[in-house]
Amino acid sequence: MKDIKKIVLTGGPCAGKTTALVRIIEHFSSLGFKVFTIPEVPTLFTQAGMDYLTDNKGFFYEGEKATLEIQLALEDRFMRMAEQCTEPTILVCDRGTMDISAYMNAELWEDITSAVGTSTAELRARYDAVLHLVSAADGAEQFYTTSNNASRNESADEKGLQIARMLDKKVIDAWTGHPHLRVINNHVDFNKKLNRVLKEISNVLALPQPIEEERKYIVKLHGDIPHAIVSEITQTYLVAEPGCEVRLRKRGWDGKYVYVHTTKKKISEYEQIETERQINNNLYQSLLQQADPYRQTIHKIRKSFIWKGQYFELDTYMKPINNLMVLETKGITADEAVKFPPFLEVEKDITGNVNYYNYNIALRG
Repeated sequence: MKDIKKIVLTGGPCAGKTTALVRIIEHFSSLGFKVFTIPEVPTLFTQAGMDYLTDNKGFFYEGEKATLEIQLALEDRFMRMAEQCTEPTILVCDRGTMDISAYMNAELWEDITSAVGTSTAELRARYDAVLHLVSAADGAEQFYTTSNNASRNESADEKGLQIARMLDKKVIDAWTGHPHLRVINNHVDFNKKLNRVLKEISNVLALPQPIEEERKYIVKLHGDIPHAIVSEITQTYLVAEPGCEVRLRKRGWDGKYVYVHTTKKKISEYEQIETERQINNNLYQSLLQQADPYRQTIHKIRKSFIWKGQYFELDTYMKPINNLMVLETKGITADEAVKFPPFLEVEKDITGNVNYYNYNIALRG
């Protein structure tokens, strides 16, 4: 069966999705891909007369249910068309099904998904990757505008910025649990944000990518992290051929787990191919039999958060070592300054230090 990748492009208000979609079409079409783009259904509904701010509960329920049904139908129909294409094909959704849940309470969302005959887990599993573009309201306020979307309800004043930041985090929460959720930072140079989108899609397509080092720091945490998403990670390395790194990762949020098989293979000194696929628990348990006997399993707690438009992951290691807390930047380019939050104290820059690579931390002493 033809391997067609389906990718969600999402984000908070004024995140740059429209421009990113144009760049995606241009870039991957030039590489020989057929690119289908699924339009943003809530915008279509708003233009047709739907009022998502209505106080009429019955009207709201039917409108949101119809939004989900049409979203699913559009994706399914375009997938059928994609299966008939002779060239490699990708589907890019301007928002996906889980975005709908960010605008209602959990009980109503469960009612709607049940009525449609689906569930949150099934909806997340429909997509190969989710790319969340951070709203300009968080860290790039000077670029925030509502003038390019007539259906947007958030104003450009401070109150509107706060609403936009809140919506941004709600959308991330909605997709949390997807194994390939990537948060795309704001940058002073918007082209860097777009280039990160292209890079992440290229990874999904298993295209060769430059080997890049995310900046890492040993830190101490003072107090709480606002709006952090907490997950537990169990990471096991498997026996692999030279120059190839294969790992299993079990990641859980509130008692619910996803399982991911990842392979990284260097094809030159400067390039590698990374492939990532979600697997079920049975396959995960089976593959554990191939665990590398020279490496221990890593257990850590991850706190993911956005601070001033930049995305961070804070890992607290439990095994095979403890008392180690590592902050990793995500998508901050080499010429940009890291905006360290006040609740973190940097003790040491370990960027590029191979002793702190997970692959080496797992080595048996």
